[in-house]
Amino acid sequence: MAGYVLIGILGALAGWMLLGGVRVVNQIERGVVFRFGRARPTPREPGLTLLVPLVDRLKKVNVQIVTMPVPTQEGITRDNVSVQVDAVVYFRVVDPLKAAIEVQNYVFAVEQVAQTSLRSIIGKSELDDLLSNREELHKGLELMIDSPAVGWGIEIERVEIKDVQLPDSMKRSMSRQAEAERERRARVITADGEFQAAAKLADASAIMADTPGALQLRLLQTVVEVAAEKNSTLVMPFPVELLRFFERAGGNDSAAAAAPTRGKAVEQAEPAVTPEAAVVDQAEPAVAPEAAVTALEAVVEPPVAAGKPETVDGAEIPGIAQN
Repeated sequence: MAGYVLIGILGALAGWMLLGGVRVVNQIERGVVFRFGRARPTPREPGLTLLVPLVDRLKKVNVQIVTMPVPTQEGITRDNVSVQVDAVVYFRVVDPLKAAIEVQNYVFAVEQVAQTSLRSIIGKSELDDLLSNREELHKGLELMIDSPAVGWGIEIERVEIKDVQLPDSMKRSMSRQAEAERERRARVITADGEFQAAAKLADASAIMADTPGALQLRLLQTVVEVAAEKNSTLVMPFPVELLRFFERAGGNDSAAAAAPTRGKAVEQAEPAVTPEAAVVDQAEPAVAPEAAVTALEAVVEPPVAAGKPETVDGAEIPGIAQN
């Protein structure tokens, strides 16, 4: 009876040792075996693997791509602008043996290297590079992180800057700058359009000057465009050249009509007497005041012949005494 018990105990111990020496390595992992504390040179592949009980120890290393966010780092750019930048790092283990031996915690090590590299990139770059030229910064940041990570059996797949936080005052300044730049571009585009339109109008005017019929066709086309609106009032554009034609025609007629009129005026003006001469001619027959009074008395009291009444056309003048 005691022998059966001993056999059972030995069988259980052997089964426990056999089961303890069988391990399963997942597809996403690689197994590093330490035998008496020494790492075996070849990692165990995915699947069922056998270990020596009480001798071997298995450490599994994940070989998937790890997505590690880099905490926000505050720094001052080369052009003295305070910014806060965060990033993300994608890496994976390519050598499980080095990742298990060369570094104590490779995830923490990569995180610290990423933070220091990000602060270094911020200090070496300008604000415009952080905002617009990120591809070059990504390459530089990836190179800085990958340099020490190669010795740890880690490959950096990709590094990207996620966000750049600026102070509020800088945001307002950049908004004003962008607004001024867009206003400048709008004015330049408007001026360029005016210049091109003026050039085209000059060419069109030259063609219309050489071909008068083109002006009439353009006039009719404008009338058709205005009439298409179904307005009660139709505005007819009147060509300036037509007005000038009428002006020149009217100027020629008025000049021809005014030519004989000016000749007659000259002929009538020839016998004209100056005002001074007219005054002198009228003043010559003037009579002195005394002579005028004597003449008036002679008219009122005319001399009457002695003894004969004065008659006028054979009739006596009454009221005159006879001498």
